[in-house]
Amino acid sequence: MRIFISLSIVCMLGSGCSTVAVTGRRQLSLVSQSEVISLSSQQYQTVIKSNAISSNKVQSELVKRVGIRIQHAVESYLTSVGKSSILADFKWEFNLIQQDSTANAWCMPGGKVAFYTGIMPICRDEAGVAVVMGHEVAHAIANHGAERMSEQLLAQTGLNVLSTSLGSAPKTSELLLMRAVGMGTELGLLKFSRKHESEADHMGLIFMALAGYDPAEAPLFWERMAKISSGNQVPAFLSTHPSHDTRISDLKGWQPEALRYYKKQ
Repeated sequence: MRIFISLSIVCMLGSGCSTVAVTGRRQLSLVSQSEVISLSSQQYQTVIKSNAISSNKVQSELVKRVGIRIQHAVESYLTSVGKSSILADFKWEFNLIQQDSTANAWCMPGGKVAFYTGIMPICRDEAGVAVVMGHEVAHAIANHGAERMSEQLLAQTGLNVLSTSLGSAPKTSELLLMRAVGMGTELGLLKFSRKHESEADHMGLIFMALAGYDPAEAPLFWERMAKISSGNQVPAFLSTHPSHDTRISDLKGWQPEALRYYKKQ
């Protein structure tokens, strides 16, 4: 409750808050995007160097192709609504990591994307990859990682030392980043809050539609995920996410909005 009150006060004062593109939600923003992106770039390279990149050229090229298509769609959209500044310091990268046991994918702040080979059979095809890609890119565009870091900083250090905490404690900064975007386990990401997951579903649906992928594929992808997770082992990609029924229902409810952006390619 104390943290919630602190967040509310910061936003009411008008400083330390920003607005999420597409949804318009107000979010806490006490950490600079440039600093988060710099930290993310370092962490991304560490992950790429410490994991085997898939030798499956077909799948790797598929991930890159879909990523670039969504990247261009997002860049065009943000430019058209006067929010291209969100992409400052973005240096996009798309890689497929060889981990068949992990059904996961993530996008670091700054557009650094990684898919695990374990999610590819669930994606099934290019449209399925676009569902996941749109969702993960949405996390970066919505600045969810920096928002979580801001919340953690506020909770751990308080406003009085917030301005100096990042610069004076680089190890703390790295830990906060890893927690914020989930780089805490070798099996992939710790998950965002359900609020962030739902927002990424919404934005991702629009991003895939803008890129020319049929948004109707999104609920179908999650129906496949639901079947896989019906057993004892839940894929990492589903951890702490909204329930399948809620997620599928929401995605179907957002179809009319997404279809306004969809132009088949």
